[in-house]
Amino acid sequence: MRVLPRSLTGRLLVTTCVTLLVGFGLSSIIIGHELGWLVLHDMDERLDAQIEILASSVDANGTLDPGFHVDAPPFNRPGSGWAWEVIGDAGTVRSASLNGADLPMPPPPPPPPEQHLPRMPHFRRDGVMVRGELVFPRPMDVRGRDGRLLHYRVASVPTSFGRSVIIVAGPREIVERPLRRAMTPLLVCLGGMAFCLLVALFAQLRVGLGPLVRLQAMVAEVRAGKLRQIHVSEPTELLPLVDELNELIQANEQAVARARTHVANLAHGLKTPLAALKLDLAESACDADGRLAALVERMESQIRRHLGRARATSAGTAAHPVEIVAPHIEDLVSALRRLHAERRLDIEQSVPDDLLVRCDGQDLDEMLGNLLDNAWRHARSKVRISAPRGGRLAQVLIEDDGAGLGEAEMLQAMQEGRRLDETEAGYGFGLSISRELCELHGGSLELRRSGLGGLAAVITLPRGGGTE
Repeated sequence: MRVLPRSLTGRLLVTTCVTLLVGFGLSSIIIGHELGWLVLHDMDERLDAQIEILASSVDANGTLDPGFHVDAPPFNRPGSGWAWEVIGDAGTVRSASLNGADLPMPPPPPPPPEQHLPRMPHFRRDGVMVRGELVFPRPMDVRGRDGRLLHYRVASVPTSFGRSVIIVAGPREIVERPLRRAMTPLLVCLGGMAFCLLVALFAQLRVGLGPLVRLQAMVAEVRAGKLRQIHVSEPTELLPLVDELNELIQANEQAVARARTHVANLAHGLKTPLAALKLDLAESACDADGRLAALVERMESQIRRHLGRARATSAGTAAHPVEIVAPHIEDLVSALRRLHAERRLDIEQSVPDDLLVRCDGQDLDEMLGNLLDNAWRHARSKVRISAPRGGRLAQVLIEDDGAGLGEAEMLQAMQEGRRLDETEAGYGFGLSISRELCELHGGSLELRRSGLGGLAAVITLPRGGGTE
């Protein structure tokens, strides 16, 4: 199971959100704990003050001095939750707020004062001085008879007849109510801070990752042949990567250029001996069955094939110039009229004069020449050349009114060296070379049924002048 997303943006967002949740959660718990301790500390001091008053009113024999006023508000209001009770051998005395009822008895008294209690939110190191003795009231929470949670402070006061127990209580909600009131705006503020931090994170991601997006666009332009080098001046952390990419691009171009030159030199070096061998075979009688001539033709086709691949590979790695399509078509049509003078076809041209494509001029002639020659040889009476307007990519349609091809035959015709009609001249590489040239220039070649009844070849190439 993947915990972090694959993208850098997703990882930064996930880790930041988790960190914020953990940090703000811990902050809320710690701040709430400290606020609760401060409020409870104030309540304990108030209850301890009441214990001191009550301890001062307890006589040496353990009875409460009735002349000492100890029922100050709010201990005199029934149902207020504030109450006290003094339990001794001489009897029990209660505050007026209890209406004669007893406070729920707390657990047994705490250990002797010599055992110092640890410093915790509910324990205090300072005690109450009673008759020269330091008394440490014991805190506890007890559920009252009405279901209300009460906070007790219990102290043991020395008298002549033993020790009297003084219990002072207050409603626990005195602590919880201000704590809730304080925590609500605190949580709202923390949530607002978290939201602001997330907004700042989004802004930082947009600004911080923007150079990576631009770098990706430049690499795509290099791959498409629109740029030869990547030019980035910031941020400085990306400059070493940019330098390495430019070195890689340059090394790739040099390797392709060397390979292309080697293949071209080899092919051109073989063409002359093969041409001489072909003439010798034609003039002599040593090739009566034509097998040697067939082998020579096959070798010539392979040379032509590798020359086309070398040019196609170079086209895929170099910047593509912008070419106007119409002049190339006019020149090719003029040449084909002379080449196929015996075939008087109706040639319909509707290619806009301003149609621009990003393609090498020789490659464009190679693609259009192969397709026009096929259409010229297979058409009955008409060839149509058109180019629809609009769209991000330019299209050139070459259609004929010949017999056409079926779906399976169209697939076979795009394969290397496949000739569907063995009676026709050629090597069977024209369509495959045209397809590779289209793809390496960022386009495609498609065969389909023509509206004239024959075959339609559709060349798709990137536009040179933007979208119309």
